[in-house]
Amino acid sequence: MQDTAAISLQQGNEKRGVLVFGLLVAMLFSALDNTIVGTAMPRIVGDLGGLSVMTWLTTAYMLCSTAVVPIAGKLADLIGRKSVYVTGLVIFIAGSALCGMADTMNQLIIFRAIQGIGGGVMMPMAMIVIGDIFEGSARAKMQGVFGAVFGLSSILGPQVGGWIVDSLNWRWVFYINLPVGVLATILISMGLKNQRVSGPVKIDLGGMFTMVAGVVALLLALTFGGKDYAWGSWQILSLFTAAVVFLAAFVVIERNVSEPIMPMHLFKSRTFTVINGVGFLMSVGMFGSIMFVPLYLQGILGVSASASGTAMLPMMLSMMLASILGGQLVRKVGVRPQIAAGMILMGAGFYLLSTMGMDTTKWTAMVNMAVLGLGMGLVMPILTLALQESFPKSELGVVTSSSQFFRQIGGTFGMTILGAVMNHHSSKLLNAQLVPTLEKFPPQAHGMVQQFESMIQKSPQGLYSSLLSPETMAKIPMNVQEIIVPILKSTLVDTLQQVFLYGLVFVGIGIVLSFFLGKVTLSDSKRHKPLDEAEIAGN
Repeated sequence: MQDTAAISLQQGNEKRGVLVFGLLVAMLFSALDNTIVGTAMPRIVGDLGGLSVMTWLTTAYMLCSTAVVPIAGKLADLIGRKSVYVTGLVIFIAGSALCGMADTMNQLIIFRAIQGIGGGVMMPMAMIVIGDIFEGSARAKMQGVFGAVFGLSSILGPQVGGWIVDSLNWRWVFYINLPVGVLATILISMGLKNQRVSGPVKIDLGGMFTMVAGVVALLLALTFGGKDYAWGSWQILSLFTAAVVFLAAFVVIERNVSEPIMPMHLFKSRTFTVINGVGFLMSVGMFGSIMFVPLYLQGILGVSASASGTAMLPMMLSMMLASILGGQLVRKVGVRPQIAAGMILMGAGFYLLSTMGMDTTKWTAMVNMAVLGLGMGLVMPILTLALQESFPKSELGVVTSSSQFFRQIGGTFGMTILGAVMNHHSSKLLNAQLVPTLEKFPPQAHGMVQQFESMIQKSPQGLYSSLLSPETMAKIPMNVQEIIVPILKSTLVDTLQQVFLYGLVFVGIGIVLSFFLGKVTLSDSKRHKPLDEAEIAGN
């Protein structure tokens, strides 16, 4: 007959399994959302109109989710994981239902912002809870599995989105979240217990307001600078000024409140600053590669837009494999060596991408991408693990959400900086090589020449995308194509090589920074946590 302790442990493990499954379901459907929505955008615009504001479907979600992440982490420490997590799930489900019922593009944008608030709460919570219920190498393995799930979403998203749009309609891109979200909410509610809060909870409202205002202003400036508005325009300068003012006020407030959203003393920790610095720099490179590799595949190798997603599979699969293996290897090789090795592999991947030219084969490109994916997979889950192993449980929510926060900021920064490099270098090359050729065209082609020259100055990336698509090229006379396409491909190759070299610079800084990380010792995971300490439901 089993004793009471053994029965309690068995029941605790059963609830742990239910909880982990719920966390996996929640992370998968949250991560899938953005890639599925991206696939459905053409149909959404065709139904609701609003092509000029289409980008706000992504921007509204990104702004809200990024700004909410640190707040969610702090609230999880203050009032408990279950309350915060379930609230985020409910907001996300409600936002999804509203998106599916939207009748105008403006309504859909507002509802996507609501969905983003829920997504921003959900994003760090899975890793926070994993940090609660596992220790040491077990925690590392689970972080690796969840990192692989994130990579899986990048593979499944376009396929699932395409199937939903073709078989049903775009509204089901959002409605599909409802049953999955309800299942995740039930499982997580069953697995997590309510945390009893003793005494009054002090919420840092001033910190919340100034941080949200500062982060949103910064992200808006990075999103629209150099595209919708010139970097020196009053709109962008005003946004940067507002970001500096609000973030400075945020720092002052955080130094003087008892329960700050982002405690300033964390930045005195070398582990905290180095880990988040590496995460920021890794994301600069990662999002840059995800943004520009498809342009190479489509523009130079002639891979179709739909097939380019398949061509990206080696990078995503290698990232998933490395994420799972990395979670098991870290106890043997150590946190710092593994992060450094992963960043070095990322650097090697970027260097290989920068060597790709007109004669590079599809298979060579896929191998190069796989090298990059291996590096990302080794680093991503270990960043969160290192923070969780270095700080007490009372700060687990804050430090875990900080990792997600700095990586999201890094992704936005990377897309902005590398996009600016792309446009600047392209304009320079196209002005030198394509414009003189266009000026030799006969007078009757003056309208087309003016359109090309305008795109060269305002949106070289758009010029590449449009002129290298079969639909657009079919409208251009064959004799014109024979003249301009070789120039476009040549300048695109040269430009992308520069973009990948800039990405290598950021990753190189991350490699150097990783060597400044102190020793992170993994806690003993061979014993189970006492059930009354774990955040799993009691009986």
